[in-house]
Amino acid sequence: MSDYYNAFEISPVPDAAVDAVPPEPFRGIYAMPMFVTIPTPDLAASVDFWVNGFGFIDLFTIPEQITHLRRWAFQDALLVPATGKMTSTPAASVSFSCVLSEIDRIIEACEALQPGCTEGPRHTPWNTVDVEVVTPENARVIFTAAKPFDPESQEARNLAAVGITPPNSDDR
Repeated sequence: MSDYYNAFEISPVPDAAVDAVPPEPFRGIYAMPMFVTIPTPDLAASVDFWVNGFGFIDLFTIPEQITHLRRWAFQDALLVPATGKMTSTPAASVSFSCVLSEIDRIIEACEALQPGCTEGPRHTPWNTVDVEVVTPENARVIFTAAKPFDPESQEARNLAAVGITPPNSDDR
């Protein structure tokens, strides 16, 4: 994995640091390279949860048809009315980057809106802290924050074992 295109300059995700500051929500219009569409039986309740729990903004709404939510650039979610029967278990999951200082706020806000909906935070073998949230429409959403890289850590050994050497922040 030594041949890669360093594209950090186009990413809104800040360098991993304990004191990293998240970017402001991005209000510009662009051709979305990726987005998730989430069907919901209650569009208003879902918008409330995503805005007040996750910190998304309502970029625009077409009443009773779609709400386009956004957090950082390239973090888009479209909420649409459910047209069929909803399942009781999440069918898929989506992950969004965040910074370490947002993890506790996301847990607190989501738990206030829907007690019991979060799991974590948990430290992963790939050097992140993650929180999993099951939303009112039963989507599994994971917020993942990179931890500062310690080359002597178990996480560094895990990554090295599969041939990954994270770039130094000087390389960005």
